[in-house]
Amino acid sequence: MSKKRDEVLLNEQIRAPQVRCIGDDGTQYGIISRDEALDIAEEKGLDLVLIAPDANPPVCKIMDYGKFKYQQEKKKKEAKKKQKQIEVKEIKLSVKIAQNDIDYKIKHAREFLEKGKHVKFRVFLRGREMAHPEAGIEVLNKVIPMIEDIGTIEKKPHLEGRYVNMMVVPKKEEKKK
Repeated sequence: MSKKRDEVLLNEQIRAPQVRCIGDDGTQYGIISRDEALDIAEEKGLDLVLIAPDANPPVCKIMDYGKFKYQQEKKKKEAKKKQKQIEVKEIKLSVKIAQNDIDYKIKHAREFLEKGKHVKFRVFLRGREMAHPEAGIEVLNKVIPMIEDIGTIEKKPHLEGRYVNMMVVPKKEEKKK
């Protein structure tokens, strides 16, 4: 059984002897026996759905459960469509990188930031460079002033294993009036 099915009890799965029943059109049937509520639901060709199991007595609603479930799924899909997917681009640097190479990589980083993507700068520390991680931090500190106008430093340069990482996100645009 799926998780959703476990959450919602229908028809005969409802064990409470007395329930507060609400009709499909919002009609209040009041507190009636479960069997009586099931009869009303069956008469209308609908399901009896437990909507508030913790209430005293539990609250049930007469509805078309298939249609209800379909609408819930539809709402979920709509919400998922409206979510914004964040793309992270990674730019790798080294401790012994030349200035013109830094400039070239910064040009690409600026393009990514203009497109609204996040940029992760990584300096890989090889061999003996691990003894001096501050050299990697220095390289990233050179990069900061070159991208400050277009991006915001989300995570300052910090050591993670063999990498010195820094995360940059695009600057928020002020809404034009």
